[in-house]
Amino acid sequence: MDESKDLLKLQCSVMNYDWGLQGRDSNVARLFSLNSRSQFDLDKPYAEFWMGTHDSGPSFLHDSSQSLTLKSWVSQNPHVLGDNVLHKWGSDLPFLFKVLSVGKALSIQAHPDKDLARTLHKLHPDLYKDENHKPEMALAMTQFEALCGFITLKELKAVLHTVPEVSELIGAENANLVLQTSDQDSEEKLKSVLKAVFTLLMSANKDRITDAVNRLKFRLHKESEMRQLTDKEQLVLQLEKQYPADVGVIAAFFLNLVKLNPGEALFLGPNEPHAYLSGECVECMATSDNVVRAGLTPKHIDVQTLCSMLTYNQGSPEILRGAPLNPYVNRYIPPFEEFEIDHCVLPQGETVVFPAIPGPSIFLVTVGEGTMNTTGSPKGQLVTEGDVLFAAANTEISVTSNASKLHLYRTGTNSRFFQVS
Repeated sequence: MDESKDLLKLQCSVMNYDWGLQGRDSNVARLFSLNSRSQFDLDKPYAEFWMGTHDSGPSFLHDSSQSLTLKSWVSQNPHVLGDNVLHKWGSDLPFLFKVLSVGKALSIQAHPDKDLARTLHKLHPDLYKDENHKPEMALAMTQFEALCGFITLKELKAVLHTVPEVSELIGAENANLVLQTSDQDSEEKLKSVLKAVFTLLMSANKDRITDAVNRLKFRLHKESEMRQLTDKEQLVLQLEKQYPADVGVIAAFFLNLVKLNPGEALFLGPNEPHAYLSGECVECMATSDNVVRAGLTPKHIDVQTLCSMLTYNQGSPEILRGAPLNPYVNRYIPPFEEFEIDHCVLPQGETVVFPAIPGPSIFLVTVGEGTMNTTGSPKGQLVTEGDVLFAAANTEISVTSNASKLHLYRTGTNSRFFQVS
């Protein structure tokens, strides 16, 4: 492998989790097939396409005869990260890039902060594979829905008035505690009350949850004959079909239902509850796979850890719509040092330049074909959909679309990190 090469084509990994869209409908399946030059199974779920250095889903150098991983190559050539990234995060990429194709709801989950991640990894290394936190951002490629963060106190009071199954599970005394709480109370008290009732709900025994979910389902089906159900009510019926008798069906009433249009993004800090519901997105995060789950999943759940770690912040999450860098590129900058995402839509025959930056980047081509040039390689490299490329720090890259419109995404270390480091 030419160690001076500053634009490397990668062969990347796929995850076939059962919540993924079936191959015939999945962008993940399409991109993985194009990237690996292999067939995909039309009826198998394809959930996540991973681009980066995480051991659970490594990327390999495309033209390496020794199946060399990107992680190994970067550790052998740490200068490609740039001095700032190397000093802050060591000889590894600080970010992990993915495409997600969501066919049914993911678990209600949160990702630990760094201190908790270290503790969980030490106690349960089989469940929590690394010591890192996992802030993340999802940028919608299609219509995309998620549950994210807790609803406001006003909205929670409305739930207690209109969803009797919630009040029955947490008990009249605790329901009254919420109803008697005011926005004028201290933030600490609001969070304490929310934590108490949410923990009670999530900890309820299986028989009570099964009974409550069944009664909820029966009531909503009956009421749907007389009125239009709300979006949240329709969602919980859908969740019940996917995960019968699961506490997550009722927990959904506590969380914001967020609907993203293509080109809108949602960022999630550590210790914030969320569950992706449907649609396709590109996602970037710190290099970690730590997930604490408590509902809507057949996987291991850890209710006690989840309920104790959450921030219990309330209110709708911020939606990012990106800031234009030029006519063709929109940049999405979350409040995390590790990453940002650029989305480029380049009309036929046009050229755009990605200026040299002090950190590494990964490019993903999702539509069309074009040519990528670096200053050190004027000949250029033909790129087409499914191609993933690693760009070394301090590399200026120009991209020209060829026969049709070209769509690509770039992720790299947050540009604000370099302004302060």
